[in-house]
Amino acid sequence: MTSSPAPSTHIAHTLLSRAHSPDTASQQFTERIKQKPLFLRPTSPSAADNRSRRRRHRLWKKEHFLKHQRPQPLSAREKRSSGLYDLPKEECKHAIFKGLHALWVGYMQEILDLKVGGRNGLVTPMSHGAKLVSADYHGAEVEVVRSRCASRVGVQGIVVRDTKFTFVIVTEKDEVKTIPKEHTVFRFTVPLPSTTESAEGENNQQKPTPEAPKPLVFELHGSQFENRPVDRANKKFKWRNIDYV
Repeated sequence: MTSSPAPSTHIAHTLLSRAHSPDTASQQFTERIKQKPLFLRPTSPSAADNRSRRRRHRLWKKEHFLKHQRPQPLSAREKRSSGLYDLPKEECKHAIFKGLHALWVGYMQEILDLKVGGRNGLVTPMSHGAKLVSADYHGAEVEVVRSRCASRVGVQGIVVRDTKFTFVIVTEKDEVKTIPKEHTVFRFTVPLPSTTESAEGENNQQKPTPEAPKPLVFELHGSQFENRPVDRANKKFKWRNIDYV
């Protein structure tokens, strides 16, 4: 009867037993070799998987950073395509913009320091020129008094759009006209506040009513006024000779 063969000893255990005692060799073999975890490397992804992974990461990164960014302002082309500058024809009525003109008159009386019943000082180019240069002219009623194009002389209307190079006005006939500023002189008036008061109405009826004060008349040289309303806020007033030869 043959006996079963003795179990073969692991070669690592044999080598450890040559350098260490039997107990130490058994302990190191059990902890470092027999029970050592085996880390398996996953299968390498293909080129298509890498491409999709990079795409997902790129989209996530874009979405993540866009959430924390401020919205970009519209470009000039986007504003034109969206119709931001379009004026509906049914709303381009002179009667509609009369209210805007009344607000503009009050605005100009305030920046020119006009008082009820007269002026608070004399309005001169030195004292009020800088205010007129930086003022807003949306709602002003202007009249073309000089232009290289003779057909534009005498055109009068309320300014509904003030661009860098043009004034867009609505005439009394409800016509929208674009007047270039270059080589054009515009005239506008600012009426003085009324001197009559409702509280003294009865007393004033017995007295002779004084003549109404004449409005202030200004002329605006468009060639020296070619800038946007936003840029005029910080514009400094400078004396400059104008030659119209």
